[in-house]
Amino acid sequence: MRLDGVLFFPVTPFDADGDLAEPTLARHVADGVAAGAGGVFTACGTGEFSALDLDEYTRVVSTSVAATAGRAPVFAGAGGPLPTAKAIARAAAAQGADGLLLMPPYLVSGPPTGLVRYVREVAATVDLPVVIYQRGTARFSPSAVAELAEMPNIVGFKDGLGDFDLLQRIILTVRRSTGKEFTFFNGLPTAELTVPAYRGLGVSLYSSAVFAFAPEIALAFYKAVTGGDEVLTQRLLTGFYLPLVELRDLVPGYAVSLVKAGVRFRGLDVGGVRAPLVDPAPEHLESLERIIAKGLEIAGA
Repeated sequence: MRLDGVLFFPVTPFDADGDLAEPTLARHVADGVAAGAGGVFTACGTGEFSALDLDEYTRVVSTSVAATAGRAPVFAGAGGPLPTAKAIARAAAAQGADGLLLMPPYLVSGPPTGLVRYVREVAATVDLPVVIYQRGTARFSPSAVAELAEMPNIVGFKDGLGDFDLLQRIILTVRRSTGKEFTFFNGLPTAELTVPAYRGLGVSLYSSAVFAFAPEIALAFYKAVTGGDEVLTQRLLTGFYLPLVELRDLVPGYAVSLVKAGVRFRGLDVGGVRAPLVDPAPEHLESLERIIAKGLEIAGA
């Protein structure tokens, strides 16, 4: 199992009553895979992992696996309190997920030694590849990541902090201490904005929230940045990604809310977000629509 290309983080659709809309999710995932996703990360941050109960989570993973139909690896989010994370990991494995993205324990902070114990216990629960997500309350030391990389099923590290000094030290320490293949990728919100910087560290893989609502733009950017088309790369960064990030930063949680609104703009009714997130204000929806139109124009879509 290898991750490559643009990584797709589907939203979790809700119907008019606020319930999980499985047929809509199936279409959303199938459309993303058909558009060329290199991997599907379901029930993760963009998929409102923290707003789902265990039954809903199980159905999201099951639906995503069925809709992907083996055409791309499916990683499912896991995290939260340790017993919850273990139960979620077992549910993901039972529904046929190919791996886990292990997100931070919510609210509680701990030292690297505590994080190592947390990751070890969850990873030992299932026989699935596990990618560690460094973000929020989960800040790892280089030695902690190197220790975890020795576990056979811990296969990668997703960075959501953007601390390049720390990340460089983690990369060098892990590569010095283990001979196995270990994947690093950029997991910052709207990751494309920092792709050139991460590529400078040798980290070329990244998550794309934009792919969920505008795969044409996300793929155009990917082809430009990997093909050395500096002109198109800069046009997309300046004309689309920068305004999107500026809009995203106006309200906490817009990193998810705007993506969901973008999916609705493109013709798939995935409903709104669950509390404590809020849906975008009308004036922000108008801005988002203009930004998407400009991105599609630049991408030639």
